[in-house]
Amino acid sequence: MSLEIKRFVSNGLENVAPESPVILLLHGYGADEKDLPDLMSYLPPLPWASLRAPLDSQYEGFAWYPITTALNPSAEDVTGITESIWNWVDNFLPVDSKLILIGFSQGGLMATQLLRTRPERVKATVILSGFIYAGELPADKDLEKSKPKVIYCRGLQDQMISQEAISRINTWLQSHTKATTKTYEGLGHSVDARVMKDVADYLNVALR
Repeated sequence: MSLEIKRFVSNGLENVAPESPVILLLHGYGADEKDLPDLMSYLPPLPWASLRAPLDSQYEGFAWYPITTALNPSAEDVTGITESIWNWVDNFLPVDSKLILIGFSQGGLMATQLLRTRPERVKATVILSGFIYAGELPADKDLEKSKPKVIYCRGLQDQMISQEAISRINTWLQSHTKATTKTYEGLGHSVDARVMKDVADYLNVALR
């Protein structure tokens, strides 16, 4: 089973200025690399890349890891794919480029995986309707000290993410980050203009 990242769409990667942040878009289960780029219309004009997860989902689209235990993946599920994303970053982005991670649902978990393994490469983290891996990761102790600013957004009518998974990510964020948590009445497992306004406000501060 290959976990190599083979497909992506991007804008501006060929002209990334030294130390310029790059937005990395990580889609949810059953989607692909074309799912999130429309969000860029709400955000600061930065170079970006949207990666396709390497695994076929059980339905249409792609997945970062199998959904045997969808909201509580094992270390085996997430370790290899996290390394694969870092391999892609190392191959396609300048070594001094900081990442702005934007992940939706399963992609939100992958955004936290990147933050929890190489936080020195991460400038900002956006978790949209996401969740986290429950185990300990290499940089968790460092994050407890540095407490980076993160934004976590979810709809109050989201039926896809369990209360257990929501509690788990909230507990982790409170102990490891300075998280801004936003909830939205009437929103399910999705993103709308309210969410993206809050994300844009967060990034405008992070980029100062």
